[in-house]
Amino acid sequence: MIIIFHKDFTKRIKILPRKIQKRFNERLMLFEKDQMNPVLNNHSLKGKYLGRRSINITGDLRVIYQKNDDNVIFVTIDSHSNLYG
Repeated sequence: MIIIFHKDFTKRIKILPRKIQKRFNERLMLFEKDQMNPVLNNHSLKGKYLGRRSINITGDLRVIYQKNDDNVIFVTIDSHSNLYG
């Protein structure tokens, strides 16, 4: 599996507090080992994100990603309300 970071994702992660960036890195390592680990709450999305999936980083922070063959593209990271509201 190759993980690719979309430019929007990269821009958004850089402005998050270091503590949140650290949490993301922890979840990324977990994701690389087991994408369906219950801690990640990995699930498919509907509506404008149809065909993409979401994982939890914190209680409110989500990463939206898309899977293409052996590639995983991390599209964006934001709060639940900003993404789905």
